[in-house]
Amino acid sequence: MILSALNNYYHRLVESGEDGVALFGFSQEKISYALILAENGSLVDVRDIRDTSGKKPVPTILTVPQPPKRSVNIAPCFLWDKSSYVLGVTSSEDAKSRKRAGETHRAFKDMHRELLKNCDSPALKALLAFFDWWRPEVFDESSLFSESMRDVNFVFRLDGEMEYLHECREAQLVRRSMLQQSESPSEFCLVTGERSPVALLHPSIKGVYGAQTAGASIVSFNLDAFTSYGKSQGQNAPISEQATFAYTTVLNHLLRKGSRQRLQLGDTSVVFWAETSSAVQAEAAEGLFAELLNPPATDASETDKLRPALEAVAKGRPLRDLDPELEDDTKLHVLGLAPNASRLSIRFWETGSLHSFAERLAQHYRDLELQPLPWRTEPSVWRLLLQTVPHREGSQPKSDDIPPQLAGEMTRAILTGRRYPGSLLSNLIMRMRADGDIAPLRVALCKAVLARDARIASKAKEKEIPMSLDIDNAEPGYLLGRLFAALENIQQSALGRDINATIRDRYYGAASATPASIFPVLVRNAQHHLSRLRKDKPGAAVNLEKQINEIVDKLPPSFPKSLRIEAQGRFAIGYYHQNKARFGGQESSTEEGEE
Repeated sequence: MILSALNNYYHRLVESGEDGVALFGFSQEKISYALILAENGSLVDVRDIRDTSGKKPVPTILTVPQPPKRSVNIAPCFLWDKSSYVLGVTSSEDAKSRKRAGETHRAFKDMHRELLKNCDSPALKALLAFFDWWRPEVFDESSLFSESMRDVNFVFRLDGEMEYLHECREAQLVRRSMLQQSESPSEFCLVTGERSPVALLHPSIKGVYGAQTAGASIVSFNLDAFTSYGKSQGQNAPISEQATFAYTTVLNHLLRKGSRQRLQLGDTSVVFWAETSSAVQAEAAEGLFAELLNPPATDASETDKLRPALEAVAKGRPLRDLDPELEDDTKLHVLGLAPNASRLSIRFWETGSLHSFAERLAQHYRDLELQPLPWRTEPSVWRLLLQTVPHREGSQPKSDDIPPQLAGEMTRAILTGRRYPGSLLSNLIMRMRADGDIAPLRVALCKAVLARDARIASKAKEKEIPMSLDIDNAEPGYLLGRLFAALENIQQSALGRDINATIRDRYYGAASATPASIFPVLVRNAQHHLSRLRKDKPGAAVNLEKQINEIVDKLPPSFPKSLRIEAQGRFAIGYYHQNKARFGGQESSTEEGEE
C-alpha cells in the first residue's frame, strides 16, 4: 500500500510538471563546481555554481543521471561525480585513501571511454580528450583549483555552451541505452503487477532525521537471514526498477529541505500528500493538515486561522466554508519514518479523507482542553512530547530525552482517534512526581488520556473528566488533588509565598501515590497553619477551613492506601483545577470572608 501510493503520487507529479521531480534514471543531486572544457579536452575554467544567496555558499541542486547504490564498492556516476572519481583527488592524505582515489578515477574513465567510444558529439569527445591528459597531480599544480574543491561533486560543460554534458541530446541517448540494458531478472512487480526487471538494490532515502547522511533503505536484503528460496537481494520482494525509482524519488522529494509536506515530531519524520484534481486544492489541503497537526507556537495570525477551522469541524460545517479550495473528501496519505541503523522504520501509515483527519485532530484538542486554557496557541505534538521529559530548573526540556517510539505512537493515536500510548500517563505521573513540576500541559495530557479512555470504553457510569473545577465531582483521586492544593494554599497563606519549599515540593509524589501515608500528617500541620492565620487573617482562616471541610466530607472515612495510575492522573487534574479556581476567582476569595 505504501509503495503503491508513493508510486502513484510520483506519476501524478511528473504529469503535472512538478519542479524537482526527476524522470526515470535521473535524480536531484548537490553539485558545487563545473569543469569547463575546450573542444581539444583542455581545461578552460573551473566554474563555481554554488548558490551564494545565503550566508555561505551551498551546492546547487541539479537533475543528473541517477547515481548507483554505493557502500564499499566502486561505482562511477555517468557524467558527474565527486572529486575522487572525476579527478582522482580526495581530502584524505593517507596512502590507503590516495590508492582508493586512484582506483575510483580509473573506473570513472574506463566506464566513460566504453560508453562514449562511438559518440560524435564534440562535447563528449572533449571529455574523452580530457581523460587522456589529466593527472591527479594537476589539481595541486593548477591555480584553477582550491582545497575546498576536494570531495564535492563536479559536472562538465563545453566552453561556449549553455547546457552541461549530461544534458546534451547524445548523452541523453546514451543514458536511455544504459537504462534499457538491465541485467536484472524480470519478475512480476509487487507494486504495478507488470512483468519487468527487478531492482536488486533500492536507492537510498535521504532527509530522515537521525538516519545516516548517505541515506537509508525501506526495502533491503543485505544478510542471508533475510533471504529465502535461493533468491538474493531485491528478488525476495520483487519491485520493478521503475517502481523502485518512482517511490524513492518522490519520497526524497517529500523529505527535501524546506518541504511544506514534511514535519519533524521527535525522532519521527512525517510526510504527507493529498490526492486532488489540482495543485491548488492539494496545497490547501496539505496546508490545513500541517497547521492542525503542528500549530505554530507563537504565530498569532496562524492561530487566528486555526481556531475557526477547529470550531467549524466541531460544529459539523464543511471545510469549504473556510476556503473554497478545501474539499471534505480530499484523500490524504500520512507516513511516519524513523531511523533504524542503515534502514528506516515505518512508525505509522494512515490514509483517509481531509475531513476525517480534521475531526480527529479537533477531538484531540477537545480532549486536551482545560479551563482556563493553559496555552495561547494550540499545542503541537512536539510541545506535548516535551512534557514527558525531565523539567530541570534553569534549563529547557531536551528533545533527546523523549522516550523512543513515543512520537510515532502519539501521532498515530491522534490521527486515528484511538487511545493514546499506554505508557503516556504513567510517564507523565512519574515525571510530575520526580521533578515536582505540575505544568499545565502535563495536566492537560493527563486529562486527555483519561477522557479518551473513558469515551472509547463507553464508561457511562464513570464521571466525565471536567475541564474546570467541578465541586460536585466525588472521585477520590480528584478530591485528594483538590485537598492537596487547598492544604498548600493554607501553608502559603500562613507562611508567605517566599518559603523555601511548599508541601508540593516535598510531598506531591507520596500524596498522589500513597495518600494514607502522608495526608494525615498534612492535615495535622494545616491546623497549626490555620491557628496562625486566625490571628493575622481570621476571615481567610474561616474560608480556608470551610473549603477543607467541604472536600473532606466527600471523601471516604479513611484515606486510600494507594491510588491507581488513573486516579493519580485525576489527582493532578484536581490539584490544577483547585489552584486555578483560587487564582481565577471561581471560589470566594480567601483574603476576605467571615470574621
